[in-house]
Amino acid sequence: MLISRLSVGLSNGLQARNTALFVAIARTFRSDIIITTRGKTSNVKKMMKVMDLAVTDGDKVTLFVNGDDEQAAICKLKNYLLGME
Repeated sequence: MLISRLSVGLSNGLQARNTALFVAIARTFRSDIIITTRGKTSNVKKMMKVMDLAVTDGDKVTLFVNGDDEQAAICKLKNYLLGME
């Protein structure tokens, strides 16, 4: 299992369009992926659950990734959240 804590660098945070892209990226991986922020937890592959977190620009989140392709998954998802993709 890989764990990464970061500050979101997306100008609109994880609102509609950004969440859809984030979930689409996550679904390309076989690993189990969980995101937490402010005491709330969500499966990253469930769009409405991620939207419920109401993540905004600058929020601190933690990603937990576990599976065969965890290294590739955490790198891709981190880059997206940091606004580098």
